[in-house]
Amino acid sequence: MNNLQIYKKTLGFSLRRVFWDVIGIVLLLALGTLGFFVGDKAAEAGPVGLILGLLIGLIALIIITRFVSYGLRAGQIAMMTRGITEGELPDDVIAEGKKVVKERFLTVAAFFAITRAIKGIFGQLGRAITNVTQNVGGDTGKSIGSIISSIMQTIINYLCDCCLGWVFYRQGVSSAKAACEGAAIFFKHGKTFFKNMGRIFGIGLLSFVVIGGAFTGIFYPIVHAHPEIYLTIGEALQEALAEETSAFAELLKDPSTLPIVLAAIGGIIIWALLHSVFIKPFVLTGVLRNFIASGVNDVPSEASMSFLDTKSDKFRKLHQQA
Repeated sequence: MNNLQIYKKTLGFSLRRVFWDVIGIVLLLALGTLGFFVGDKAAEAGPVGLILGLLIGLIALIIITRFVSYGLRAGQIAMMTRGITEGELPDDVIAEGKKVVKERFLTVAAFFAITRAIKGIFGQLGRAITNVTQNVGGDTGKSIGSIISSIMQTIINYLCDCCLGWVFYRQGVSSAKAACEGAAIFFKHGKTFFKNMGRIFGIGLLSFVVIGGAFTGIFYPIVHAHPEIYLTIGEALQEALAEETSAFAELLKDPSTLPIVLAAIGGIIIWALLHSVFIKPFVLTGVLRNFIASGVNDVPSEASMSFLDTKSDKFRKLHQQA
């Protein structure tokens, strides 16, 4: 199967995940509103009811995110990995993805323990790289370090998904050992992975310009329909941000540019949603294919994993468990 075929076959996971995320947000808002009206009617304690409603809604959102959305994400990665390594996928990929996740991680706690460990390893190693830049370069180094940190966070997100894919592929070993192997693969074959950076950031930038720009253009006439509103908002922002001198703060203070800023924020929010649902899974399929191929051709040895023991205490702890 090629990347496009795998992407189309597994897209249902992304669609279901965003559906449940929306359900969770709607529940949060609905329960908060309900709590306000019930509290206000029963004891004239609307704000208290609002807080209680939001707390209950937040619990519901966390449950949905933890047990539904993350399970769908893991199932998608598992099926992507199967499509890459076996060249075919079952008709009902959703059911099979859920089944594979349950078989590989007998409990939800086990799944989250491994994913937290993977994120911790790459996060710690990423921070080590940016800290060197900040410490050596002073103020300029801090600015460069901040940029590198943002880039590293994007890379880390893909690395975590690739590492999880390797965990699903390595059925014959424990999930802890497979996670350690996944981390070692990157450091053994970093050049192969960095070849994907152009794809990751190029497609990301293109989708940002096209999707974000299009929706900014759609939102602008809507938010600019009543320009008199922004005179009042602008005055309030001028007072609230009186001591702020950044370029963004100046845009917010100016009633003539405030609608553009709000339209752009709306466009960015829509882009972030559509990118994560439709664009990122396609990019991930290609990145994951290269990652898995590197590992299959050269499975990390104990010696290569022992080297990382000295670079990350989180890796060392997981390696000891394995």
